Amino acid sequence: MTKMGKTKALLIAAVAFLLSTGQFVQSQSGQRDGRARGSAKPVTVPVTIKVRRPTPEVEMRFVNPIVKEDGELQTILSMRKASDNPITLAILIQDDLVSSVSSEAKPIANFVRRLPLGSRVMIAYIRTGTLDVRRKFTAELERAAKGVRPPMGLASASPYNPYVEVIEALRRFDSQPLGRRAILLVSDGLDTSHGVDSSSPGQSLDLQRAINEAQRLSVAIYSIYAPSASGSAALLGLNGQSCLQRLSNETGGRAFFEGTGAPVSFDPFLKEIDASISMQIALTYLSTHPDKGFHRLEIKPLEPDVEIRHPTGYPR
Repeated sequence: MTKMGKTKALLIAAVAFLLSTGQFVQSQSGQRDGRARGSAKPVTVPVTIKVRRPTPEVEMRFVNPIVKEDGELQTILSMRKASDNPITLAILIQDDLVSSVSSEAKPIANFVRRLPLGSRVMIAYIRTGTLDVRRKFTAELERAAKGVRPPMGLASASPYNPYVEVIEALRRFDSQPLGRRAILLVSDGLDTSHGVDSSSPGQSLDLQRAINEAQRLSVAIYSIYAPSASGSAALLGLNGQSCLQRLSNETGGRAFFEGTGAPVSFDPFLKEIDASISMQIALTYLSTHPDKGFHRLEIKPLEPDVEIRHPTGYPR
């Protein structure tokens, strides 16, 4: 078996142990407070498991997480792995990206073709004032792959604010099965709809709305940065990357970029995203905090060499 094959087998073994044991973690606060237990509601979040330094001993250990919401332990109800719960994935590509991104259409299409059977995929393009959906969610992976085309690469197609269309795409998950969900977003990440000031990650209202919606719908967002054909200044490019990083970090995904220019190739990023979503689980726990507002999450393994990526919380 190759080194990569051994690593993947070890990761799968780690997740299998997690799934076999995590369901028995109990909420101490819920047991103490019958009133809170009575008003509890199930919450599902996307969680990705990664073993930092895989060793043969991983197969002999339990990988057992604890879930805290607003600082209190919660009861894990179920954890659905990839083989039990195919992913629902939307691929969003900004239509005004630089021409070099055109060569990435084929690798993205092949990425779709390699997804496990049962996966549901949507292909859409972000452009001025609209989300151009070329393929609605479908389990026909070849059909979805054929919906991938090179972006137009014209400044006139600039959306000025990609997050409005990200929100529109997120709402299409409402009609999809609950469970493992993700978005792959290829964008410059810039919101200039209200001037240059709105391009920073702390100022874009629509970025915050997109984060809230993704957390509400349990969608992890993976993002790849590429500059637009309009040739934004380097400072704005850094703002766009910071926005994408915040979007991905707070939803349980991951952001990818290579300097402030277009990546030489998307292949390394797509391989990492493929590995991440293959190790994503849908974790459902019993929330004892029924109040409206934002509820902060902490999901931690008991083992020091295991990394868990998850949303920072969710709005209710």
